[in-house]
Amino acid sequence: MKKLQSQWTHREKAFSAFVTGPLLSFWRQRQERYFLGKDGVTIRYVRLTSPSHKKAIMIVPGRSESYVKYPELAWDLFNCGYDIFIVDHRGQGLSDRLLEDSQLGHVVQFSDYVDDLSQLCQLELPEGRYQQKFALAHSMGGAIVTLLSQRHPTLFTATALVAPMFGIVLPMPEWVVERILNWTAMRPHLREGFAFGTGRWHATPFGINTLTHSRVRYQRTIRFYADQPELQLGGPTTHWVREAMFTGRYIESIASELKHPVLLLQASDDQVVDNQAQNRFALARMLSGSPCYGDHPQVMEGARHEILFEKDEIRAAALQMITEYFLTFQSNTL
Repeated sequence: MKKLQSQWTHREKAFSAFVTGPLLSFWRQRQERYFLGKDGVTIRYVRLTSPSHKKAIMIVPGRSESYVKYPELAWDLFNCGYDIFIVDHRGQGLSDRLLEDSQLGHVVQFSDYVDDLSQLCQLELPEGRYQQKFALAHSMGGAIVTLLSQRHPTLFTATALVAPMFGIVLPMPEWVVERILNWTAMRPHLREGFAFGTGRWHATPFGINTLTHSRVRYQRTIRFYADQPELQLGGPTTHWVREAMFTGRYIESIASELKHPVLLLQASDDQVVDNQAQNRFALARMLSGSPCYGDHPQVMEGARHEILFEKDEIRAAALQMITEYFLTFQSNTL
């Protein structure tokens, strides 16, 4: 583990050599698979496995992401002894898009994401295959994993939520946004159009991005999407925003009922999701007697939204916290 931690803290200096050498060789070993999710939507995912591994991590990305973005994280966790599975949610990545314009980020019901992930877990994480099964979820993925854990509290040994989307940063007061969204809900041409202030995918220059301080990781991600137009996804539809808002409220309302083990990492400089919603979630769990690890969100100081794609110093601290957290459950099963 110490050798791996050293790699995590010094990787950016020789990032190009790493991604074109060992990381590329590792990623070529992936198995790309698919299944038919709810309503016959093709859901694609990737798996990286070893016969010697007895534990697994389901990586659940955020909105607009694809598993194509995640080789580095998969490498780090695989080399800690985990089988890795990464899903492309419906409507994004290499999974089926839901509207004629493939740039529109849409979902009919937020629970559809949960149904898809549940089906994938049945396929790849059946009872008895692994000694421990963990979920590592980013942003929107954090909301999906939380809802799945409500349905099946013992499905995962533990979950790590990284900047989970329990609320989103809005351009105006929430009550105003809700009134607008309720109005558009009755008008299909608006409901299934880009949300206000968003549009088609474009490569935002690194200097004005709000996601990460790591230039090399950001540029690598942009290159993926520029080189593979089928990965590109623009802004969400107004209906997606409405679903996300109501989902966040629902998660807050059930937080005190949730008992599954959770580590919650919060980005101090997040401009995408609402950190106060995460704080309320953690407080509700603490007051109910089932606190998140450490009783409250573990704040990654200086981090922007994409903690696991941040500069080495922040990313390494987050990875160390996640892997050490997961290891505590391995010790408990010995």
